[in-house]
Amino acid sequence: MDALSRRHALLGAVALGAAAATGSGVALAQGAAAWPSRPVRFIVPFPAGGTTDLLARILADPLGARLGQPVVVENRGGAGGNIGADVVAKSTDGHTILMTTIGTAAINYGLYRSTMPYKATDLVAVSNMAVVPNVFISTPRLEAKTLQEVVALARRRRDGLTIGSSGNGSSLHLTGELLRQATGIDMIHVPFRGSGPMLIDVIAGRVDIAVDNLPSSLGHIRDGRLRALAVTSERRSPALPDVPTTREAGFPTVDAVAWFGIQAPASMPPLVIEQLATEIQAIVRDPAVRAKIEEQGAEPVGDTPAQFQAYIDREITRWAEVIRKANVTVD
Repeated sequence: MDALSRRHALLGAVALGAAAATGSGVALAQGAAAWPSRPVRFIVPFPAGGTTDLLARILADPLGARLGQPVVVENRGGAGGNIGADVVAKSTDGHTILMTTIGTAAINYGLYRSTMPYKATDLVAVSNMAVVPNVFISTPRLEAKTLQEVVALARRRRDGLTIGSSGNGSSLHLTGELLRQATGIDMIHVPFRGSGPMLIDVIAGRVDIAVDNLPSSLGHIRDGRLRALAVTSERRSPALPDVPTTREAGFPTVDAVAWFGIQAPASMPPLVIEQLATEIQAIVRDPAVRAKIEEQGAEPVGDTPAQFQAYIDREITRWAEVIRKANVTVD
């Protein structure tokens, strides 16, 4: 083969390679690789400053860096998270995702029986980012110093105990209901508008005990303003290694964690869901990100869409039964 022939052969090979690459590029452009083509709207269905918001902001910047487009956090609170979640459920722009919670993805279906604005099938799972233990707390001045002693105290008191939560129907309220159902003790539920005002009254001793997400109470516990009675996770929290679990305290059915993950509209293409999940899993594995999550008293997860969806389905069933037994509704 002369030089000219070899040149023609080489050019032909290059052209075939370019055509193959172009074909591959077209295929990818039709799938996840073409996404996102503009900034991603990241809806947080609660006000700024809470655990949901804090975890979303830990995720947003590294996710944007990996996707090549900004991920913009937008707080849309109200109706126990339903307002923001409904925005995502009905979104059709292909660039809106949800920082979901145990409430918006599971509990609310049992609570808002006639006013739930979206269906479970309107949202699909992407990845569970983190789980957070709940913690039973009291003022250090309460005579009962353990959860077992709290139950014994409630049985001695004619009117039982008062128990605070961040709101009627919240996961914290229902965690308290798990204790009541497990023990049969009398407790008067005192709902507050968020953890902040609840903690003020618990510290002051105006409420006997309360249930809170660990991140909200952790600083007060460490400073001695609150006593941690038990955490509700399967294992002890690394943030409070000396505090027993509810299982260790003798109440194995009082196990409940808050969880925070990402859901997307059911209309989002499966390839995009897989791409998002892959990126989130990589971010959650990053040691610097894991450290930030753990600083909030949370445990990083980063699972697959199938794993997260199966978990959500189990949680919907479980909490519907708790709600039914407790006869709780917000309609």
